[in-house]
Amino acid sequence: MAHNHNSDGDAILDREFPVLDKGFVRLVDYLGSDERIVQSARVSYGEGTTSFRRDRQLIRYLYENEHTSPFEQVVFTFHIKLPIFVARQWIRHRTARLNEVSGRYSVLPDEFYIPVKSRIRAQDNVNRQGSAEELPPEAQETAIADIERACNSAFEAYHKLLDHGVAREVARIVLPLNTYTEWYWQMDLRNLFHFLKLRLDEHAQWEIRQYAEVIAQIVEKIVPISFEAFRDYTLSKRP
Repeated sequence: MAHNHNSDGDAILDREFPVLDKGFVRLVDYLGSDERIVQSARVSYGEGTTSFRRDRQLIRYLYENEHTSPFEQVVFTFHIKLPIFVARQWIRHRTARLNEVSGRYSVLPDEFYIPVKSRIRAQDNVNRQGSAEELPPEAQETAIADIERACNSAFEAYHKLLDHGVAREVARIVLPLNTYTEWYWQMDLRNLFHFLKLRLDEHAQWEIRQYAEVIAQIVEKIVPISFEAFRDYTLSKRP
């Protein structure tokens, strides 16, 4: 990418921020900053032509009044390691560009997500896609043991299939949804704010919220003024 970086952003480039038990988010590169948004809105190519106060007012005005095209000038590329079931929720945000590791070409490592006890929860009787209160401690321990046993058995079957000469694209079908995958994921700031609006919400599944929180912290470093507007006009206005 052509660079329009700031020092705070460059300080976190290529750092792996851990998420869940084995996942991470890494900022690979980014294009643009708050300054790029201001320049785009004014169709100006000069730097330092206005004060910080006026730039902040303009960005907040653009965001509040949904003049969102200047925010598309800022683009983020992330390297993300995540469980497949999280990836399948994530992929619904179709405005991104991504490239995922292929189980057809590579033997997948024996890595799967095991939730902590506090995440073993009962099914919500009202929200069919959500969870409710924590299960009793004994039930949580039993559930975690069952998950680990099933995953270990699945990976054992996977490697047996490979050893028998079965093609990787076929052998992978026995692997569970909590198997870790990786991808490069690129999205402009306008659509990234929409992703964060939905995935930071308390109704989003806890696991994907953990990724959204890390991405939000990274985005704030790159575009602090724009993120302030997002926080003030979107996050803080939730019921």
